[in-house]
Amino acid sequence: MNDTARHEFQSAPSRILVLGATGGTGRLIVRQAIERGADVVALVRSPERARGLEGARLVVGDARDEAVLRGALAGRDAVVSALGTPASPFREVTLLSTATRALVGAMKAEGVARLVLITGIGAGDSAGHGGFLFDRLLFPLLLRHVYADKNRQEAILRESGLDWVIVRPAILTDKPGRGAVRAFADLSSFRGGSVSREDVARFALDQLRADTWLHRAPLIAW
Repeated sequence: MNDTARHEFQSAPSRILVLGATGGTGRLIVRQAIERGADVVALVRSPERARGLEGARLVVGDARDEAVLRGALAGRDAVVSALGTPASPFREVTLLSTATRALVGAMKAEGVARLVLITGIGAGDSAGHGGFLFDRLLFPLLLRHVYADKNRQEAILRESGLDWVIVRPAILTDKPGRGAVRAFADLSSFRGGSVSREDVARFALDQLRADTWLHRAPLIAW
């Protein structure tokens, strides 16, 4: 198979847990999963932030709490994590790696194997491929602590023994989706690019059934 592939969108498992469900991408994951007929549980920090997640069953709690995660995972087939954290130019970030470590433990305890984790361009070997503005300004000035934690997050998943896929979107936009994305494994000729949150959500849900990118970390862009 070529390193760059075009992906149309498919269907998702029937029972999923979504983390980061109140974020821009997470809300679209919840909505699209419900539209596909999935039974969705959304873990949220507070009910007030969960407006717009109608159709999902809400579990209120901290994504870093393994006991909360085990309760939310009961009866689930798979997990999509779209957890994010604000830019942090001065402080170290640990939320993403701490939550992922807790999630891996909870999934193993509950016998749930499939996890799709959304990180972003700039993580792992995608560093340096975001284009001039992202690589030279945004990343070093605002995002380096966030991405250090994304790297820890990815490392935890790689060593987890779970059936994982890491999805690294290019620069996110709120434009309407195009219905397909390009997925890159070889980034040697990739510099910059964007993709809509809507198409990221679709691609992430597809990975709950497909094994094309199992144990791999594609970068996706238009």
